[in-house]
Amino acid sequence: MNQNERKIFTADPSALGLFGLAMVTFVASSQKLGWTSGTSFIIPWAIFLGACAQIYACLNDAKKGNVFGATAFGGYSFFWLAVAMSWMISNGVFGETMAKNADPKQLGFAFLGYLIFSVYMTIASLETNKVLMIIFILIDFLFLGLSMSTIWGIHAGHELAAWSEFFIALVGFYGSAANVINNTFGRTFLPIGKPLGIFKK
Repeated sequence: MNQNERKIFTADPSALGLFGLAMVTFVASSQKLGWTSGTSFIIPWAIFLGACAQIYACLNDAKKGNVFGATAFGGYSFFWLAVAMSWMISNGVFGETMAKNADPKQLGFAFLGYLIFSVYMTIASLETNKVLMIIFILIDFLFLGLSMSTIWGIHAGHELAAWSEFFIALVGFYGSAANVINNTFGRTFLPIGKPLGIFKK
């Protein structure tokens, strides 16, 4: 096999993508739960971990022909970019005029749109593994809570979103760790659970 015929193998980017998701939700949930305040120091984590790490995972999953991974990491990476910019607008980075004209309910409808996206991604996740399935179910609750609190002002929605986001972070850390350790050891050290096997044959 000459140099031009060598195949280029792309490593599974899921560990980095899940780590990015875990980190940004861990930091963001601290603010929703009242353990920290403000969004200024969440913005860098939203851009670099929530967005950039997941964009990297998206592009590499696309190279591997993984439609589910590319769509999931891509969709949520751009969500975090949009949220980071929304926080920047609210904090006056782009001027007081933009900050004053911001209608939070428009963000609420974006959350509702992402709830729709997350529901059909959850259905697809049933045929991946149990860890991803749990993450997507929690993401559904996150966007349900965000929609409830932002559009209709339901306080219970805020609590639902806060705790869902916190548990997304914990399960995301586990999923990232399992991907790295299992691949490095060449065996299942941290189980992730088999797909349900009820739709895919």
